[in-house]
Amino acid sequence: MNFPERFFKLKENGTTVSREIYTGLITFLAVAYILAVNPEILSSTGMDRGAVFYATAIAAFFGTLLMAVFANFPVLLAPAMGLNAFFAYSVVATMGYSWQFALFAVVVEGVVFFLLSLSSIREMIIKAIPMPLKYAMGAGIGLLITLIAFKNSHIIQPHPVTFITIQNFFGPSFHTAGISGILALTGVVLSTYLMHRKVMGALLFGILGTWILGIICQLTGVYHVDVQAGFHSLLPRFDAASFTDPFRSFCDLFGSAFDTAQWTSKKSGVTGWQLLFTADFLIICFAFFFSDFFDTVGTVNGAVVNTPLMQKDGTIPRLKRLLLMDSIATFAGAVFGTSTTTTFAESAIGIKSGARTGLAALTGAVLFLLSLFLAPIFLVIPGFATAPALIIVGFLMIQSTIQIDWSDIAGAIPAYLLITGIVFTYNISDGLGLGIISYTILNCGIKGRVHWLMWLVSCLFAAKYLCL
Repeated sequence: MNFPERFFKLKENGTTVSREIYTGLITFLAVAYILAVNPEILSSTGMDRGAVFYATAIAAFFGTLLMAVFANFPVLLAPAMGLNAFFAYSVVATMGYSWQFALFAVVVEGVVFFLLSLSSIREMIIKAIPMPLKYAMGAGIGLLITLIAFKNSHIIQPHPVTFITIQNFFGPSFHTAGISGILALTGVVLSTYLMHRKVMGALLFGILGTWILGIICQLTGVYHVDVQAGFHSLLPRFDAASFTDPFRSFCDLFGSAFDTAQWTSKKSGVTGWQLLFTADFLIICFAFFFSDFFDTVGTVNGAVVNTPLMQKDGTIPRLKRLLLMDSIATFAGAVFGTSTTTTFAESAIGIKSGARTGLAALTGAVLFLLSLFLAPIFLVIPGFATAPALIIVGFLMIQSTIQIDWSDIAGAIPAYLLITGIVFTYNISDGLGLGIISYTILNCGIKGRVHWLMWLVSCLFAAKYLCL
């Protein structure tokens, strides 16, 4: 009996080596866009983009390897979309905390997730959060991601009266912001077409295709490089420095979560260990945990339904191991220097194509490791090229609103406030607070609808707003 068969129990799970490797490859192609998008988002906090790329690839490799070896489950892990936006645009940009402190909050979230995965408390938490708010959370983050993509790719621009407006594509800034917005919209069309044709890795190919169009524009003089305005060259460099510089930056980034001297708050002026005793810290950790935990559970259930990986009674074998590995990957990813690492929804592509064991995950893990040798390519991909992937991910996330019962006013209004709150406050935490507080108040008189944990979290959010 060969090693793959003995270790991954291929025959027992009704699969083969070739099928597992193939499904691992196509799942990686569907997830690989995160290698370009995550550095783009987190670098907005001041983190070095090259270092974040290394942290992203290594965290994805490590987390997926854990899942393959210890859970024998065919899912890939990587820094999560939505949570990286919360990290960059809410915790750092809006709330004013340093990215080092935000990384430590992810470390804490990973530890809490691990401890809860060892107990039965996770079931209690799942039942405590009402379903309308779970669905609304994903939709709100999806809309926020889309807004950020529109902004970063210059599809929209600031306006003194209406706050934002459509870009003047053919105006004075045509060769920079104008052409960037046009290329981003072209990328959306390209990515959508590839998805419609069911091309594996459509989002990744959409990014690469948009980037190549940008290179053509630069070579023909349509796109102008203006470093001071943030429009960099689109041509990659393959000299020694393009490999060594990001690695050195990664070495500096590694372990930054524990650099208490860099834990700061621009708004309150509080620094160091004192930040751990604030209401904001509890809310940030809860928001990270909430999204990570339910994203993982929801992703896995959605991916394995109607497959042999789910038993007839609806239970999932090795789910506890899967949650434990996910929590360890979250902790490790923050130590490496990236936002929450979790199970990717795109893993469903591999499972629906026949992936049944950790060998598919192991294939993906190896490919994440090999991607480190492509650093010069991933690091030069511009914001207008990653925007189409963000916009389509936002589209996929907003589909969760279909599951909300809009006729149930007491549940639907809080869900609506959560979604709109995230977008209009540009803050995931504030949107979550609006949704939870309003749900608790509107449903307090209905027996069995409000868990005591909802009262606790509502009080935490209320205390935060009273102290503003």
